[in-house]
Amino acid sequence: MKLTLIAGEPSGDRLGAALMAGLKTLAPGVQFHGIGGPLMQAEGLVSLFAMEELSVMGIAEILPKYRALKRRIAQTAAATLAENSSALITIDSPDFCLRVAKIVKSARPTLKTIHYVAPSVWAWRPGRAAKMARYIDHVLALLPFEPPLMTAHGMSCDFVGHPVVAEPLAPRTPQANPLILALPGSRRAEVKRLAPTIGATLSLIKTQYPDTEVALPTVRGVADLVQNLTRTWPILPRIITDPDEKRAAFANATVAIAASGTVSLELAANACPMVIAYRLHPITHWLMQRAALIDTVTLVNLVSNTRAIPEFLGPDCRADLIANAVLPLMQPGPARAVQLKAMDSTMDRLGRGGEAPNLRAARSILKVIGP
Repeated sequence: MKLTLIAGEPSGDRLGAALMAGLKTLAPGVQFHGIGGPLMQAEGLVSLFAMEELSVMGIAEILPKYRALKRRIAQTAAATLAENSSALITIDSPDFCLRVAKIVKSARPTLKTIHYVAPSVWAWRPGRAAKMARYIDHVLALLPFEPPLMTAHGMSCDFVGHPVVAEPLAPRTPQANPLILALPGSRRAEVKRLAPTIGATLSLIKTQYPDTEVALPTVRGVADLVQNLTRTWPILPRIITDPDEKRAAFANATVAIAASGTVSLELAANACPMVIAYRLHPITHWLMQRAALIDTVTLVNLVSNTRAIPEFLGPDCRADLIANAVLPLMQPGPARAVQLKAMDSTMDRLGRGGEAPNLRAARSILKVIGP
C-alpha cells in the first residue's frame, strides 16, 4: 500500500508522524511519500521539499508568497498523481492541502481523499465544509462535536480523538523558582509580532517575582529568530529544541504565556495554567474578527465549554493586560483551580483513557481505503 501524506506546519508534522506509526502497526509494509517535517521523516517519509515553506498563516501574510505557493501546489499534485497512491491524506494546513486535493481529485476521481483535522467551520467560514466536500471523501475529526458538521455535507467523518491525550508526559520535579513557559508560536511572522510583547510582560512579572525563570521551547524553523529576539528580554529564556527537554519544561512550568493554537491542549495535558496572547497582521485580524462565529479561539475553552483561559488578541495583546492575568496564576488559588478543572474536562472529552488516537485514525483510514 502506498499513501501520500501532506503536512504544512509543526502541529501537522506531529499528527502525521503519529498517524504513520499507527498505520505501520496496522498495515505493515505501508509506504509513504509526500511532504512532512522531521518527525514524519523519522517515520520514513522522504519529503518532496522542506515543509517550512508552507508554514504561513493569514491572508496578508500569504499574498507575498502566493506565486511560490501556487507552484508548490502544482508540483505536489503532480507528484501525488505520479505515485499512484491508494489515498491522499492531507493534514491540516487547508489553504495548501485542500488546493492540492482539488487538483488531484479532478484528475483522478476514484482516488480516496482524506483530510485529517476537520476545518474549524464552527469558528468561521462555515461554507468551507460544503466546498471541500466536492473533493474530500473522508474527514478525521479531533474534536467530538465536529462529525455532524462534516457529514451534513456528504463526507464521511470519524472522531478519532486528539493525539495530545496519548503523548508521553514527563514527571514533575521540585522547582526552586517559578518557571514561566514562553510560547510565541512556530511561524516566523507570529514570533516576530509576539516576542516583544512577551518580553515586556516578563518585565512586569519580574517586579513581583524576581527569581522567575523562563523556558522557551521552539522548533527548528524559528530557533535562530527566537535567539535573536529574546536577547533583550529582562529574563533570558532557556531556549529548548530537544523534545525530552520540552516535555520536562511543560511538566514543571508554573504558568505559560502562549500563542493561540494547539499548544493550549499540550499545556492542558500537563495541567499547566496559561494565558493566551496573539497578534495577527492588522488586516488579517480585522477580516477574521468580522467573520468569527465564536467568542473564543482557545481550544480548551471550546472543548470544556467554559471561558476559563484568558485571551488577549489583536489590540488587546498588551503587556499590562497579559501580566495582570498571569500574576494570579503564579500561586495556588481560584484562578488556577478554574483552569485546572477546565483542562481536566478537556482531556476527558478528547479521548483520554481510550484507544490511542493515532490507532483510531489509522483504523478509520484503512476502513475508507478498503481491501
